[in-house]
Amino acid sequence: MRHIISINEVSTEEIDDILDRASEIEEGDYDPDLLNGKILANLFFEPSTRTQMSFVSAMLRLGGKVINLGSVEASSIVKGETLADTVRVVSGYADAIVLRHPKEGAARLASEFSNIPVINAGDGAGQHPSQTLLDLFTIRQSMPLDGINVGFLGDLRYGRTVHSLATALSRYGVTIHTITPQGLELPPSLTHDLVETGTQIVVHEHLEDIIADLDVLYVTRIQRERFPDPGAYASVAHGYRVTPEMLADVSERFILMHPLPRVDEIDPEVDTMPCAKYFEQARNGVPVRMAMLQKVLL
Repeated sequence: MRHIISINEVSTEEIDDILDRASEIEEGDYDPDLLNGKILANLFFEPSTRTQMSFVSAMLRLGGKVINLGSVEASSIVKGETLADTVRVVSGYADAIVLRHPKEGAARLASEFSNIPVINAGDGAGQHPSQTLLDLFTIRQSMPLDGINVGFLGDLRYGRTVHSLATALSRYGVTIHTITPQGLELPPSLTHDLVETGTQIVVHEHLEDIIADLDVLYVTRIQRERFPDPGAYASVAHGYRVTPEMLADVSERFILMHPLPRVDEIDPEVDTMPCAKYFEQARNGVPVRMAMLQKVLL
């Protein structure tokens, strides 16, 4: 597997293999010198906490080293250097690239100019395959993936984590339930692709209508940075909030997930409930990304 750009290009067998390897790593079964002598280049053109730091942690835990682009303002980008040229140059400094970029398709472009593996760490409203893999890993810690009921609440139009996860879950025969403010529904192209796979998508107006039947609720924030018009953002901001009272009738195996950062869409009082898995979800980024790095570098 040379590049990991889209979850569409990772087979179900490869997904299961990465998740199995991450389980072994989580149990401490890995060589801390496995990637000794290897260098990972982090090219983050957008802000990041969890993704960037977990890739650094993953590489260091396997004995490798990391170089970072640093502030975009302090790089040659401000001089007008193209992404293609940046990738060409960095390819000579490292053994793999992790790229986050605000423009959809940027990771695909980078892979065409790179002679080392590129991992897409989020490209605009496009894909975020490493987040998808850790999301699947988090679900699988609580239940089998096959045939479950998954609810997506929030910004489903611009939320790239939802796009990638819904695509991956369609391979496991899940039913997808959507609850979203008007105008933030799943993109029609994605809905079409999901339906083509035989995935059932059920649209709901209110979370209370479906919460008792869900196995997983995946909440996202409103993606302010993706809105072309501040007024459009203001019209849907603060439109939903998950509270302990809303979770009173959930099933015994129900889990609540969020890719983070959150704003106010989950009440902090939910954090201590057994079903709240979003901080565990963030921690899972390390073993999953360790497994991904092994996949592309060995």
